[in-house]
Amino acid sequence: SKKAYIFLADGFEDIEGLTVVDLLRRAGIDIKTVSIKETTQIQTSHGITMLTDTTFTETSFTDADILVLPGGMPGTKYLAAYKPLTDLLTDFKQKGKKIAAICAAPSVFSGLGFLKDKKATSYPSFMEVIAKDGAQTSEDSVVTDGNITTSRGLGTAIDFALPSSNSLKAKKSRRNRRVHSIQTLKNPQKPCISANFLRKNTSTFSFFVLYCYNDCKYIIKL
Repeated sequence: SKKAYIFLADGFEDIEGLTVVDLLRRAGIDIKTVSIKETTQIQTSHGITMLTDTTFTETSFTDADILVLPGGMPGTKYLAAYKPLTDLLTDFKQKGKKIAAICAAPSVFSGLGFLKDKKATSYPSFMEVIAKDGAQTSEDSVVTDGNITTSRGLGTAIDFALPSSNSLKAKKSRRNRRVHSIQTLKNPQKPCISANFLRKNTSTFSFFVLYCYNDCKYIIKL
């Protein structure tokens, strides 16, 4: 089966990290959370303490199909400063294997020279940073250029997770049968069904609408 690894440091952005984990696991993809510390205990940028699946030093990554970096501060700075991780990313990039980063984390890629002459995006305040490193910046929610995927921030976390899920093409399993597909609506409209009504009547629906910033943006088929 396909395997993904997402690297977490103290101060990573909660939504950007855990949305990727949630959606890939729902799609039946084996994604492991990896602490770059000596311990599995990590604190998010909003003060939530969690335990990762493993630590970097305990893992070989020989079975990895994609490596993922969430943003957030100071998490991104810690990721950029951790040489074992940057060496691993460099090896993956040179081999043409998939790597992905969101929010401030594309600056880790650009700092390593990965984004020179590549189309990429990032959190708005980091666009100038990656541009100085040679990136061809875009304001698209998600940008994939070759084996590198970048995205804007917590508001694009679901969009960021979808290309990884679709490209890895997980095998059918009990887990991924929970989600048949996720579609992005091109023209979101205000929801016409109340959340309370949905909670009381979910058994009568063949779909679930995810409310994002009070707009109906995604349809998840079950």
